[in-house]
Amino acid sequence: MIKSMKAGKVKLYDANHEILSLLSGTKIQVSIMIPNNEISDIANNQTRADQWVLNNVVPFYPGTMIRFILVGNEVLSYDSYGDRLVWNDLVPAMRRVWRSLVAFNLQIIRVGTPVAMDVLETTFPPSRGMFRSDIRWTVVAPMLEFLDESRSSLFINAYPYFPWSANPMDINLDFALFNGNLEQIDRGSGLVYTNLLDEMLDSFIFAMAKLGYTNIRLVISETGWPTAGDIEQPGANLLNAATYNRNLVKRVMTKPTIGTPARPGVVIPTFIFSLFDENQKPGPGTERHWGLLRFDGSPNYQIDLTGKKPSVDYDPLPVVENNVPFRGRLWCVVAREVDPMELQAAITEVCGGGDGSCEALWPGRECYEPVSVYWHASYAFSSYWSKFRSQGASCHFNGLAQETTMDPSNGSCRFPSVTF
Repeated sequence: MIKSMKAGKVKLYDANHEILSLLSGTKIQVSIMIPNNEISDIANNQTRADQWVLNNVVPFYPGTMIRFILVGNEVLSYDSYGDRLVWNDLVPAMRRVWRSLVAFNLQIIRVGTPVAMDVLETTFPPSRGMFRSDIRWTVVAPMLEFLDESRSSLFINAYPYFPWSANPMDINLDFALFNGNLEQIDRGSGLVYTNLLDEMLDSFIFAMAKLGYTNIRLVISETGWPTAGDIEQPGANLLNAATYNRNLVKRVMTKPTIGTPARPGVVIPTFIFSLFDENQKPGPGTERHWGLLRFDGSPNYQIDLTGKKPSVDYDPLPVVENNVPFRGRLWCVVAREVDPMELQAAITEVCGGGDGSCEALWPGRECYEPVSVYWHASYAFSSYWSKFRSQGASCHFNGLAQETTMDPSNGSCRFPSVTF
């Protein structure tokens, strides 16, 4: 499937042996990943690093063109006490994996780690880019030193969708989609920007320069645009996703290489997230809709990863209506065609926390009747979501729930809602 889509690179979020075997002989460059929960063990044990490389690289290379080993994913975005301990183990783990590669004469394979935009304290304008003060000298500076010494790259997960959707009235949508002739001038550097992704990337270039590193290459380890999302998530639709990714591919594949305003003409290897929709993934609706393909393998929209297909040759896409923020009230109710046995288990879980979400469902209370698993589940979902949305709760409940603009309240039973 990857070969049929003419992809030149693929990034795995593990080192799955079956997939690595299937990629043997394909000339597709492969990035593999060490899970976050293995970082500390490797950081404190060279033998553990050697064994990981021996198990997951040596049997497959060079038949499978492994080019990068990524140590963890967005490690510096997690902030619990335990996560902060892993921060300190990140660079030592990267160094141990590199030593293992050198020992096995595999130093053609580079070592890196993907970081998200939140490792930056300031991103706009790009010339003010600066790493967060809590990691700047303790983690980032040693990491950049290692990347510089080993001639590796800084891997960035950069999604213009997120800053745009957080400020859709302040950031022009066409600027986020590489669409149009809009320009922004960075007064600090004098550089002219025509799209949001370039601004995001150059903020890292300026942030690295402030720490004394001006030559470390960039790799876009993740970027993309969601094809769908929740009602209150603006701009998540097929038209925008197809537009962003098609324009991205065309830009990346243009010869001579465009680069960014801070590094014109410099190649930036790029990975689109993701190949498939992840229909079982929890969280907001966009979490499940980043794929070029649906979860069953059918295409979400047409795209040519070589960048050669003219835009006029693509089939038309549906007209969209969610490019502006939703304003109003939303409720969370049972989704269509769900298993009532799963609903009963969900009610038990949602109402068993002792947080008062389901008090109105008690016998004799205002929402007890009708005594229906669907009615009780809808109230429980809506109540819990409205109470805990500010703490990250979503209207998903393992696929059993969906948002609605129609008030499900009946009689004296008033369903809690979320107002946008």
